[in-house]
Amino acid sequence: MGDTGTRGGHVCPMLRRSRAAHIEVIPCKICGDKSSGIHYGVITCEGCKGFFRRSQRSSLSYACSRQQNCPIDRASRNRCQHCRLQKCLRLGMSRDAVKFGRMSKKQRDRLHAEVQQQLEQRERERGAEAPPASAFTLGLPGGRRGHPPLSPAAHGEPSKAEGRVAPLGGLEPRALPDLLELPGASLVDIERLTQNVLKSHRETCQLRAEELQLRRWDTFSRDEVGAYQKQSPAQMWERCAGRITEAIQHVVEFAKRMGGFMELCQNDQIVLLKAGAMEVVLVRMCRAFNAENRTVLFEGKFAGPELFKSLGCPELVGSIFELAHGLCSLHFSDSEVALFTALVLVNASHPWLQERAKVARLQGDLEVAFRLLLRRSHREGILAKLPPKGRLRALCARHVEELQAFRRRHPGGPLAAFPPLYKELFACEPEPPGAP
Repeated sequence: MGDTGTRGGHVCPMLRRSRAAHIEVIPCKICGDKSSGIHYGVITCEGCKGFFRRSQRSSLSYACSRQQNCPIDRASRNRCQHCRLQKCLRLGMSRDAVKFGRMSKKQRDRLHAEVQQQLEQRERERGAEAPPASAFTLGLPGGRRGHPPLSPAAHGEPSKAEGRVAPLGGLEPRALPDLLELPGASLVDIERLTQNVLKSHRETCQLRAEELQLRRWDTFSRDEVGAYQKQSPAQMWERCAGRITEAIQHVVEFAKRMGGFMELCQNDQIVLLKAGAMEVVLVRMCRAFNAENRTVLFEGKFAGPELFKSLGCPELVGSIFELAHGLCSLHFSDSEVALFTALVLVNASHPWLQERAKVARLQGDLEVAFRLLLRRSHREGILAKLPPKGRLRALCARHVEELQAFRRRHPGGPLAAFPPLYKELFACEPEPPGAP
């Protein structure tokens, strides 16, 4: 029997129609790579299709050297054959699986709806090039007038609304029936949201996991580290501000492509980005962190905390490295990073929100999506190990405090060379009288 829905060498009519519907726009359900069609009953890429075919040989037997919960994505899919096979089976791959032509009407409708959603999103992306993220507007439509100030929560002060919605940290595992009973979107909508968030993350994560893996042992030499340490505090702050701004611009693009975010009112989009963009940058940092030598990618190579000595804030640098190391120990897949960062960004507890209930609904849908993703890979145990609520916020507040201390030590000129977006988010400079 063929593995792509053929019988006796002929393509079944339903499969022909499915190809015409561009099923390949939906990522591989196993690893998230570009899919090539329905193979053994599941939409997969050619790599996972071939792996599953080879795995069915009676002479093969796979074992896992960890705890049988290895993440499977584009970068890690070849590291553990046992966990990859288990994911294939868990998601329904079978040599005897019913092909697309034998699916129920409900299954076909769901698949066609997912294909249509992916195609419509591609058309929207081709139709209009959004302006790049810039100072004052964060790349969102509209101008600065009427924008809310940076919320106290973004500087580490407790929010009065905190406690109404638990945004992250301390999430308790729930059984699938509990998830099904939660108010909000249907599971079909949740799956669409999940795929949209994963796609948005892949397109805006700066470097793919496999590229980071190839660079992980490319570290700065002693002489190079020494050269960074000899730079003035102003020079080093400017360099770091530039890299942070680049990362934040990618976070802004992530938000703009994420399902539901651009449907929020402009005020709430700006509140969430101002309060949460730096938190997302800190979480994404775990992707570019090598836990084996405690280094992070910076300006093309991996560096330890000693490279940032001239900043003059060793405790902040150490805390950021500790956070990245702790997140690395969770062995996040890129899919998990994508949904977790979406949850970090969409937080209904921030003050200044105008449509808090709408933000809370999107947050709730993202939480269900994150839990379902973890349930499918038997990784619900990491929910209790996520950063405690407030840790990311406290680190962001500490960053602002250190920036303010730097400005007091170096009044006047240095801040002028910083990127405008960075100054808008963190410098908290009052507007001059009569500013538009």
